[in-house]
Amino acid sequence: MTPDLDVIVADIVTAMGAADERGTVASYIPELAKIDPGQFGIAIATADGRILTGGDAETGFSIQSISKVFALTLALGKVGDQLWDRVGREPSGNAFNSIVQLEQEHGMPRNPFINAGAIVVADVNLGGHQPRVAIGEMLRFVRYLAGDDEVAINEAVAASETATGFRNMALANYMRAFDNVRHPVDLVLGTYFHQCAIEMSCRQLALAGRYLMLDGRHPEGGRVVSPRRARRINALMLTCGHYDASGDFAFRVGIPGKSGVGGGILAIVPGRASIAVWSPGLNASGNSQLGTLALEELAQRTGWSVFSPPPEGD
Repeated sequence: MTPDLDVIVADIVTAMGAADERGTVASYIPELAKIDPGQFGIAIATADGRILTGGDAETGFSIQSISKVFALTLALGKVGDQLWDRVGREPSGNAFNSIVQLEQEHGMPRNPFINAGAIVVADVNLGGHQPRVAIGEMLRFVRYLAGDDEVAINEAVAASETATGFRNMALANYMRAFDNVRHPVDLVLGTYFHQCAIEMSCRQLALAGRYLMLDGRHPEGGRVVSPRRARRINALMLTCGHYDASGDFAFRVGIPGKSGVGGGILAIVPGRASIAVWSPGLNASGNSQLGTLALEELAQRTGWSVFSPPPEGD
């Protein structure tokens, strides 16, 4: 039976509005510390072309590490599977900004969704250019995916990250020592910080994720990536998209997803939906407290977990 998504979205918005425990905003980036944790938004773009929204779905927020999905897509388009010579594909089991594994594994990050891996991806996307070129390419790509030229970079957030990103600087310099970062560190980090500072609403983000829902196709025609590559990106989102809580997210939600410390989560139900949720309060693992709860409720009521059997008639 087809779930009544309008009712489910409305119920989720009501439940999240009444939640007592809303998490804590990411205070280590000063601009993010200013965001009101009382907000919650959800948007669902379905395979049949509908878009359902609720709550603060039109409010822009810093997508932060969700940008790693789009950056990975671009990097794979540039160098293909050669990327995996420099970045692994395994869950990290450690915090998103940990340096411990880099020392143990000789400067090769465990996966492209932890900070170290994303910095290597930014190094690939920099491709011998100045950061403004790589940043411009990323912004054009995300606008193309979302079908919205209003998507922009929040320069105040980018500046805030640049001023306080000492741990990312340490990660980049450590990998530079192993020749796994090949451009000057300041240029790579300039690219990385600006991609993280892209600002989108839940509606824009859900629309941008549609190619991963549609086996790599852009809904308006053409192909963004091959079906095989879309499936592999979704697999990495499921196994690595929530840092050291990725296993718990798969256990509770069962949908490929990528979180960001701005409070957003992009979740993909292959063949069915691209979902964006946002609430800036984070849980202890750095993922949106209410966003995670909302996706768990959505998965339970729709049967959209990738581990659920398909409904009769599919």
